[in-house]
Amino acid sequence: YRWAGAADERQRKELKDQADFEIILGAYAKRGYDKGAKSIYMTLIHQNPPIIMNVKKIRRLMKKYGLVCKIRAANPYRRMAKAIKTNHVADNLVKRQFTAYGARRVLLTDITYIPYNGVFCYLSTILDAFTKQILSYVLSESLEVDFVLQTVNRMVEKHGVSLSAEAIIHSDQGCHYTSCSFIQLVKDRGLRQSMSRRGNCWDNAPQESFFGHMKDEVDISRCAVFQEVKTIIDDWLDYYNNERYQWQLAKLSPNEYYQYITTGNYPLRGIINEPEKEEEI
Repeated sequence: YRWAGAADERQRKELKDQADFEIILGAYAKRGYDKGAKSIYMTLIHQNPPIIMNVKKIRRLMKKYGLVCKIRAANPYRRMAKAIKTNHVADNLVKRQFTAYGARRVLLTDITYIPYNGVFCYLSTILDAFTKQILSYVLSESLEVDFVLQTVNRMVEKHGVSLSAEAIIHSDQGCHYTSCSFIQLVKDRGLRQSMSRRGNCWDNAPQESFFGHMKDEVDISRCAVFQEVKTIIDDWLDYYNNERYQWQLAKLSPNEYYQYITTGNYPLRGIINEPEKEEEI
């Protein structure tokens, strides 16, 4: 009976809620930008005359009438980066002497973002600073640390025989390279770790230059799914290693140049003059 007798009061409260929600809706849409409860509260108190409405009431009415403001959720990869990052920063052993030690001595690694169809995929590579060969790469749909470890493992499995005990793997100070798992893997594989100075891209310049050339030459604008991107990247990296000739590599491709400096057989002999010994190194 009490509920039946309070029908008029419920109707009055409903009309009051509707009137207050219209005020909230006006503040929410002001200047065309969506707002949360706190922003609506601040917008109302800045009106002339100011309107005072409790934040809890604003939230209640937004929930009641289904008014939602997009929430800026925390970046999951940023949380992951904080979780795996350590205080370990290796010394800069390379000091921009990228070609001073010969093939398979300075190995540069980094990650680049590749946008397609409104999302990203991520390419991790290892580049021989002397021969400019891509010794290993992994294209991933996520930034999980495992794909960086996989890049190192693939390089060792494929080129481990040609790696010396003095080989250096050089990176920036990104969270993937300061993670405990990466540090331990480098140690287990018998490599020395080196890092660029903080915020200094020139300390890893050949790797950054490689990514720049790749993005200039690869067209993934029509790719809709990850597999299409992977097919294009696979094809370009095969082209890069085997058929993308570089003037400073005695006019050879990276793979040809490595064969030339290890065997002494110049594939263009008889076509052009073989470069002098000093130019090779």
